[in-house]
Amino acid sequence: AGVGAGAAAAHREKVKLFMGVLALQFLLAGFHIVSRAALNMGISKLVFIVYRNVISLALLAPFAYFLEKKDRPPLTFSLLAEFFVLALIGITANQGFYLLGLYHLSPTYASAIQNMVPAITFVLATVLRLEQVDLGRRHGVAKVVGTVVSIGGATVITLYKGLPLFSHNLHVQAVLSWTSGSPIFNWTLGCVFILGHCLSWSGWMVLQVPVLKRYPARLSVISLTCVFGLLQFLVIAAFTEEDLSRWKVQSGGELFTILYAGLVASGVAFALQIWCIDRGGPLFTAVFQPVQTVAVAVMAAVILGDQLYTGGIIGAVLIVIGLYFVLWGKSEEKKTRSQDPEMARHLLGEDGGAADKDQQVNTTVLCFKRATKKKTRT
Repeated sequence: AGVGAGAAAAHREKVKLFMGVLALQFLLAGFHIVSRAALNMGISKLVFIVYRNVISLALLAPFAYFLEKKDRPPLTFSLLAEFFVLALIGITANQGFYLLGLYHLSPTYASAIQNMVPAITFVLATVLRLEQVDLGRRHGVAKVVGTVVSIGGATVITLYKGLPLFSHNLHVQAVLSWTSGSPIFNWTLGCVFILGHCLSWSGWMVLQVPVLKRYPARLSVISLTCVFGLLQFLVIAAFTEEDLSRWKVQSGGELFTILYAGLVASGVAFALQIWCIDRGGPLFTAVFQPVQTVAVAVMAAVILGDQLYTGGIIGAVLIVIGLYFVLWGKSEEKKTRSQDPEMARHLLGEDGGAADKDQQVNTTVLCFKRATKKKTRT
């Protein structure tokens, strides 16, 4: 009975984890659609980003303050400088490039290109010598192949738009009138901006590693990074958004997009992502990322009336294939690293046991010789 109850509890835990990671992907997919809808309504990119970060900071800061009181070391000038750089890359460049790319590109392809982040992170970590490439093993080859395939997919999306998948008569019209009306202006430029967003995102994750070693309080790091990012955007806005009327929320639709971006994408989704990674691990969570791309494609077609093109589909498929190669390589590398110490301990244990046996035999022989000599003398 106890075994059956334990199995049932484990099954329920797996179902909860599965539902949680799917919910995470759909919430993040909704952010792509909401961001594009905000741009279609004419809201300023800077205003949208500033309001989003104000809301997310208001959510994160209290948790960081109360939950990590004992974990926060004292702030130094060098740490503040590192937080400034993290904000410049992970907030200002990351979010700025994303909205610039989304302005020129469909959210479907923005989400598809985001699947390159693990491959780009692997390249940056290798260049900075935070990760080693072992081409003598399968996991090393898989990560390199996956990176090359992902880059190939992104190149296809950027340079080859292709033919529309649906004829004009079959093309789905936008469900909500306030979300439509903004065409794709420059396909290639949009892809370049989204690639800049992915590069910034990957760089932000890689640079967090040494910072977290010196300042082991993740929520506080993110909150302080958000503070500096918000200050950087406010400085930029002071020179580019001088018209105060641009800062006014003009409609319920604009208010909804801002609240979704701040509360759901930066609040609920962030908490859910931490929960999924804690329960299932980062690899399990990342494997479901292509679900987000599929959800965005469906939502964009139904809600925004977006068109799909053959070049984008081919490139997206290649990027997803590359993603799974990289993730499989990371999984195999983790298994290998866990097995190598166990094998070493096993071999050392055997060698140690053999040495102990040899010592016991030598001691026995020595005692026997001494006893024989005593008998001979007597």
